[in-house]
Amino acid sequence: MHNVNYVEKSVEIGGKTITFSTGKYAKQASGAVVASSGDTSVLVTAVVQAGDRPFDFLPLTVDYEERNGAYGTIPGGYLKREGRSERGTLIARVIDRPIRPMFPKHFRQELQAIATVMSFDANDEADVLALCGASAAFHISEAPMKAPVAGVRVCQIDGEIVLNPDLEARDRSTIELIVAGTAEAITMVEGGASEASEEEMLDALDIAHAAIKQIIACIEELRAEVGKEKVEVPPPHEVDEAVTAHMAQGLDDLIEALAVREKHARGDALKAARNKWIASLVDGVEDAADAKSKTDDAKVAWDRMLRNHMRTTVIKTNTRLDGRKPADIRGIWCEVGVASRAHGSAVFTRGETQVLATIALGTERDAQRMELPTGNYERRWMLSYKFPPFCTGEARPLRGPKRREIGHGALAHRALERVLPDEESWPYVMRSTADVLESNGSSSMATVCSSTLALMDAGVPLKAPVAGIAMGLIKEGDDFAVLSDILGDEDHLGDMDFKVTGSAKGITAFQMDCKIAGVSREIMATAMEQARAGRIHILDEMLKTLAEPRKELAAHAPRITTIHINTEKIRDLIGPGGKVIRGIQDECGVRVTVDDSGKVDVASTDAAATERALNMIREITQEAEIGALYLGIVKRIVDFGAFVEIFPGTDGLVHISHLAHERVDKVTDVLHEGDEVLVRVIDIDRSGKIRLSRKEALDGAN
Repeated sequence: MHNVNYVEKSVEIGGKTITFSTGKYAKQASGAVVASSGDTSVLVTAVVQAGDRPFDFLPLTVDYEERNGAYGTIPGGYLKREGRSERGTLIARVIDRPIRPMFPKHFRQELQAIATVMSFDANDEADVLALCGASAAFHISEAPMKAPVAGVRVCQIDGEIVLNPDLEARDRSTIELIVAGTAEAITMVEGGASEASEEEMLDALDIAHAAIKQIIACIEELRAEVGKEKVEVPPPHEVDEAVTAHMAQGLDDLIEALAVREKHARGDALKAARNKWIASLVDGVEDAADAKSKTDDAKVAWDRMLRNHMRTTVIKTNTRLDGRKPADIRGIWCEVGVASRAHGSAVFTRGETQVLATIALGTERDAQRMELPTGNYERRWMLSYKFPPFCTGEARPLRGPKRREIGHGALAHRALERVLPDEESWPYVMRSTADVLESNGSSSMATVCSSTLALMDAGVPLKAPVAGIAMGLIKEGDDFAVLSDILGDEDHLGDMDFKVTGSAKGITAFQMDCKIAGVSREIMATAMEQARAGRIHILDEMLKTLAEPRKELAAHAPRITTIHINTEKIRDLIGPGGKVIRGIQDECGVRVTVDDSGKVDVASTDAAATERALNMIREITQEAEIGALYLGIVKRIVDFGAFVEIFPGTDGLVHISHLAHERVDKVTDVLHEGDEVLVRVIDIDRSGKIRLSRKEALDGAN
């Protein structure tokens, strides 16, 4: 080893060794760690930029970068360059969410973590390695991280909990979660399940946390040898006590404003009450700088008073911002069939959150081609989540999807993935477009509900309908309150938010973020049971609108008919340059797809056109059957017989001895090229050569 500062530490998790090393690469970064497991290694760099930035939030950015060369492929497309991917965005969010709370909120030096995959083996996923590596890189740097975090993938496979399993085992999992946390508690969960019970999920979290503690101990060993001295963080700005006392006089006005139930009206009332007391505070202050300082302090004091009052009221009186009790769900109404040309559509409204979902059904060619380091595949189920500015009463330019939109869409996608019918019984490709029309908390869960109803409206035979609910937590000392169906303000002012989706039977997706040190199993169990009750209530309300999937597809939806052909006939169906299959589509007005297994899908809204196309396909791909009669065309005469085409592309030999019952001296005494002749198939040898008989066909005809 050329670098004497090189340090390496290892820990075994789930039978696999995870190694953290530093001192060899990217030494100009504040911290650089290579996290490795098997043949997968990720270089994670952490940088602490000198000098405060003029932000009113923690300036932390996290990026995850994959290189095709890391797993020996060349990018597709014209440019042959890696670009922004959904996978990269989702992994960056998984890294960011548990790490961000570990820094002081008032820290203003810019922080950046970049995870670059150096080598990738599908059996050792890079996401949890990147998360652990980012934590280690920040922890050994001068960044003022309160405590290291770590992450682990936990799965239930064949009824057993397994940590960081291989890819093949993951494909068989009934629970798959990425769990992150500190040595004290779990702070983030992201994953899905096949209708798992709450108890199974809690058990998986317990096992995951035990592994997280081991990884953190390893990271601490690394810091003990190479850790830098942490930058000194100045204390947060102290609000002037006189300003706080003045604003406290406005508590009654604050309480009155909070009593307003509608979101925007409540916000306006709160702002008006705050501004009233700020105005009285700065009245007569002539110095502009002094007035601004007092105004800034007053806004902070007001926000603290608002937060404390809301939280105290919930704990002491079980009353929430909008007057609900902790377990109450806002009023729900739904409708389906709202978009007449869509194949399925629904609007789901819960309180002031509303989502429109439309479903489009397509054929195999509409599937999304996914090129991932874990392998290439075609995605049959797609969901796009859109959060336009008008849904919160704002005006701003429309741009591409933000990280939040991609993350919310992925959660809703996962929620429904495991209840969709399999490809054999339902050959359609499905896409839901979910547009948030109004938002006041939990739009991702409303997306799950609206997409479920829209799929049912489209006639998709779901294994079970799915609903979602967002939960919150208020914890003051030993007292706590779990809040069902949280508002946006409750999310902002609370200590935890987690989202649970599932059927009446069990959980299909789970996401949790904790803003405090962590929560006990007791609190989590209480929250999950309350979430289960809320989920069942929401499902009941949804099913009042549409109790089961429609039996018939929408008039404009394609009807897909599937047949199977001999794989040796695929090229006959496609034809040179696709000429034959295109001809069928053009003549019949249908869409025809064929795969390497010989499965042929014919899609059309016209039943007669579908049948016409199927008959053409059968004619092209049909195979001779021993004993069957065919009216064929003589294609070629030879001395020993005649070759007869019994259907397009397939011919057989009628030997001269099988032309007639009497002796035939010359083939042309009986047949000529172009003649129609009835023949029977009497044999097909191993090479596929067909023997025909006119003589036996004459017997059958008589």
